Amino acid sequence: MSDDLHLVGLCGSLRKASLNRALLAAAAELLPGGVTLEVVEIGDFPLYNEDVERAAYPPAVSRVRAQIAAADALLIATPEYNYGIPGVLKNAIDWISRPQKDAPWRGKALAIAGASQGSLGAVRGVYQMRQIAVSQDMHVLNRPEIMVSAAHTRFDDQGRLTDETTRKYLREMLVALVEHALQLRRS
Repeated sequence: MSDDLHLVGLCGSLRKASLNRALLAAAAELLPGGVTLEVVEIGDFPLYNEDVERAAYPPAVSRVRAQIAAADALLIATPEYNYGIPGVLKNAIDWISRPQKDAPWRGKALAIAGASQGSLGAVRGVYQMRQIAVSQDMHVLNRPEIMVSAAHTRFDDQGRLTDETTRKYLREMLVALVEHALQLRRS
């Protein structure tokens, strides 16, 4: 099914014990055969500054741009901060998207997931990320959507996703993302 696809994951939280980082770890466990997931680090990006960009991309930005360019599809896991995506994720998007015509994720399949301790499961962050992704010419997977509410009750103390229903939906999302990426590859 997979034709050896490589996915890149971005986490919108820098916290080591982040529920969204744990969601990406669960995704890595649940991938279809022949599919790999590499979670990239965005915490070492400087704040976006066009003057710096004009001089040269910082090494951290160049590294992640290359990792995304080599990927077949992306998976973003984001919390919701103040009704939107976290600043660290927005900063990474600003760096990676420049210049827009050369953004390494243009035309690639993308799945977006979110986890939060609240009752809405990061829904506003996920939908804001979806809006940004469309502006970046990424091909956003419409269904299934993964927004994990009360996420602190769905992971154990080691950060392992233990809720079987969430694991089932996450597995379904990954299968759909792989199918979406393969369709794009064939077209």
